[in-house]
Amino acid sequence: MPKMKSHKGSAKRFSRTGTGKIKRHKAMKNHMLGCKTTKRKRQLRAADVIAKADMSRVERLLPYL
Repeated sequence: MPKMKSHKGSAKRFSRTGTGKIKRHKAMKNHMLGCKTTKRKRQLRAADVIAKADMSRVERLLPYL
C-alpha cells in the first residue's frame, strides 16, 4: 500500500497550531479593497481556526499536516 499524499491545494491554505487545531486565513482580502473599511480589512488580517464540523474533512485532505 503506497503512502497517502496530502492535497497540495489544501496544504498551502491550512496550517496546524501547537495545540493541534487547524488555522486558515480569511477570504475577501485580495482585491477591491478601496470600498472596504479599515476596520473590516484589519479584522480579515487575523488568522481563524476552522470549525469543529469541518475538522474531519480537512484532516482527510491533510493526513500529514
